[in-house]
Amino acid sequence: MSTTTPQAWGRTKLWGILAAALGAGLALLAGLGLFIWQVLADEPPQRPAAQEVAASPVGLDEATLAQEGPARREQIAGAPMLTVDDPRAYRQGQVAPTVAAPLGVPSPSTTGPVGVPTGYPQTPEGAVGQLAAIDVAVIGAMSVPGTHEIYRSWSTGDADPARWVMTGNVTDFLTAAGQSGQTKEVGLVVTAVPAAGQVKGTDGQDWVVACVLLELHARLVEEARVAYGHCEAMTWTGDRWVIDTTRPVAPAPSTWPGTELAAQAGWRPWVDSH
Repeated sequence: MSTTTPQAWGRTKLWGILAAALGAGLALLAGLGLFIWQVLADEPPQRPAAQEVAASPVGLDEATLAQEGPARREQIAGAPMLTVDDPRAYRQGQVAPTVAAPLGVPSPSTTGPVGVPTGYPQTPEGAVGQLAAIDVAVIGAMSVPGTHEIYRSWSTGDADPARWVMTGNVTDFLTAAGQSGQTKEVGLVVTAVPAAGQVKGTDGQDWVVACVLLELHARLVEEARVAYGHCEAMTWTGDRWVIDTTRPVAPAPSTWPGTELAAQAGWRPWVDSH
């Protein structure tokens, strides 16, 4: 597993940006903003030079990829995505004049471990749907113990759940929003709605790097909203998709849905397919 180090701008600058935001609910906005900081603070996983892949907003060039197996998976997982420099991009932006092709994501057919919806088909779009279901469950609970339980139930290997990006997101939100303990307080409602998704790459029928763009809402008297992009390698195990903990994945761009920047980043509007 690769290590991560802070990039040029981190918590101090982010707090300045959030403090300058207009309207009420700044504590909630700060908490949601630190969700995004987790991504901004991470550098893409390091890869050997021979496997370097250029960033692409809509996918990888098959001609540059290994045919199959570990080398191909490492290339897909580690290939950098669009870099978003504007710190306002996760909560606003210019509406795109063109219409991106929608991504049809199947609906779940049953409930799996820890109450997470599942039953998605063994397709790339099914992997996107499963990752979104995992993320929605984590965000809705906004609990450190709950996040650990979800990660253990929906991932491979023995990776430490404390090191998962979503665990860091939850702890930063609870801290910034002034919550007591490791679980959100009664009265605070946090929800996530999938707004867009993309399939970064595949290796056969049992491995996908799936990406989801979530619209996050937090309400405690006032409401705050931001967008959050998240990618994970997903592998088919038994009868469901789970997170492949052996593959570090480059951070996804967090852009407000429907904007020009979101289109450039490769995000496709989320459409439920049946």
